[in-house]
Amino acid sequence: MKINIYYGGRGLLDDPTLYVLGKMEDVLSELRVTVERFNIFEHKNEISTLPHTFKDADGIILATTVEWLGIGGYMQQFLDACWLYGDKERMSALYMQPIVMSTSYGEREGVMTLENAWVILGGQPCSGLSGYVEDLVTFEMNQEYTRIIEKKAEDLYRSISQKIKALPSSNQAMKQTVLRTQSMDLTPQESEQLSKYVSDDTYVKKQKEDIEELASMFKGMLGKAGDEDDQMYVREFESHFTPIEGFEASYLFMIEGKKQPLFLDVKEDALVCHYGNEENIGVYARLTPDVMDNIVKGRMTFQRAFMTGVMTAKGNFKTLRMLDTVFDFG
Repeated sequence: MKINIYYGGRGLLDDPTLYVLGKMEDVLSELRVTVERFNIFEHKNEISTLPHTFKDADGIILATTVEWLGIGGYMQQFLDACWLYGDKERMSALYMQPIVMSTSYGEREGVMTLENAWVILGGQPCSGLSGYVEDLVTFEMNQEYTRIIEKKAEDLYRSISQKIKALPSSNQAMKQTVLRTQSMDLTPQESEQLSKYVSDDTYVKKQKEDIEELASMFKGMLGKAGDEDDQMYVREFESHFTPIEGFEASYLFMIEGKKQPLFLDVKEDALVCHYGNEENIGVYARLTPDVMDNIVKGRMTFQRAFMTGVMTAKGNFKTLRMLDTVFDFG
């Protein structure tokens, strides 16, 4: 059995959460459990990749300290990364125990926040531990407190080993209704690749530069008169158009060497395709003629072009992914 610990505090020496985690690690080690701790503040530049460390874990502990209000920024960023880039199927099999210690007020609310977040993510929550610590030395010397901490570690071990189930939760129902359209519909492999791109400062900087250049080019082209007679790619898009009921979107492709961008407007079973500038665009994209040729000839998909960086884009990510469905060049 393996349990991962994700600590969302600041790593201060007098942080009571660190003391609690130390005691729990001792108990779990005696039970022959492999324990690995991730201090989120040490991974602040790569938080988006941390959810992929769930792969070989049987259960996790989410631990943080309330210093003035709420669970803190590091833990919130980690939960955001779980929602955006985590493997939901993997998380659904993970047991999570929340540990929230407070030097101010709000430890119970912190535990509730972590439990609610994990249920919405689809995971299995375990009974958590919370407490207020005014003086760390007094807290450490209290043997009754130590026994409570050790008992919580044993409860987590028992829940995982016996695969104890919980009753259905309204939070899970809310995810299936209210929140079902809010997350990106990505495969685990796409999520992992995207999270690595997000955590790569060089990649993000390059993407921002490309977007700024793309926006500048479009801005400079606004107001220019004249239509382009070139029908390159127009016939290909029209012949491979696959209408989708209820789907509407607009795309603008800036193809290197072309004076005007290629505009695509999809409204269910109607397609408008021509060269020229338009407003209220859902997705802006930039690529070379060679890349566009590979796409319309079925040698590459729009998604692969974007993920590999040969096509840059800005706008609605889900609308971008629909390109390969609406225009099937395969």
